[in-house]
Amino acid sequence: MERIPYAAGGPPAAAGPAPTRGAVPAPPARTPALAPSGAALPVRRIGLADLREALRQGLDDFRAHPTHAAFVALIYPVIGLVLGRMTYGAEVLPLLWPLVAGFALLGPVAAIGLYELSRRRERGLSSSWWNAFDVLRSPAIGSIVALGLVLMALFLLWLRSALGLYGMVFDGARPASLSALAQQVLTTAPGWRLLILGNGIGFLFAAVALMLGAVSFPLLLDRDVGVESAVRTSIRAVTGNPVPMAAWGLIVASLLLLGSVPFFLGLAVVLPLLGHATWHLYRRLVP
Repeated sequence: MERIPYAAGGPPAAAGPAPTRGAVPAPPARTPALAPSGAALPVRRIGLADLREALRQGLDDFRAHPTHAAFVALIYPVIGLVLGRMTYGAEVLPLLWPLVAGFALLGPVAAIGLYELSRRRERGLSSSWWNAFDVLRSPAIGSIVALGLVLMALFLLWLRSALGLYGMVFDGARPASLSALAQQVLTTAPGWRLLILGNGIGFLFAAVALMLGAVSFPLLLDRDVGVESAVRTSIRAVTGNPVPMAAWGLIVASLLLLGSVPFFLGLAVVLPLLGHATWHLYRRLVP
């Protein structure tokens, strides 16, 4: 199969025989990597205008299939509410903000089904909400799960670091309520120290997650590459475009924060937009 080139003017034409009646169509085939095994693929230089265009194309995808994307994305607010309830139930309120911020670390893998919807639309294929789960039948599912576990480990390490920092700053004291936590953090010198140190540490975790996941998951879904090649390409894309990718990370973090208030419900809109936009950003970065 020939590599399908990036085309800013519109999706490439669909190819391949139509599925037989009653059969479950297979996901679109992956494109050959055209690079040595384990090596990083070439990446393009992009600018801030590419970020705007990726967001615009992501919004177009969401408008084309709003119910499909929203159905998939509703899973994540439910997960957020469950995590929030666990936080209250375990009386570890100091983890509430790290949980919200930690969504940025898991975002690349959480949106994997949305990449598939954008990929199908780009290739001119019809799609419905269940096509988001075609990734489960992808040849890359093992690599996707493996890299997803890496991001999950990063997320858990972030939570452990945040809880340890809180205990160090406040000598292990636990607030009795959410209002008490807000007062403790926002109106005391130790609270401001916690905010500064915590956000600094969180920035480092977010930078690592951006390097690992900026384009690696769309790349695994789209190209016949392994985890090593996908991660190396993602790192090359970020380091080769430091200003645009830093701006992208800020956009993602800001929108996820807005989507998490109130009660994570806004993620039902934010996640589809970011998921689809990430696919189009990947297509601009990796020729």
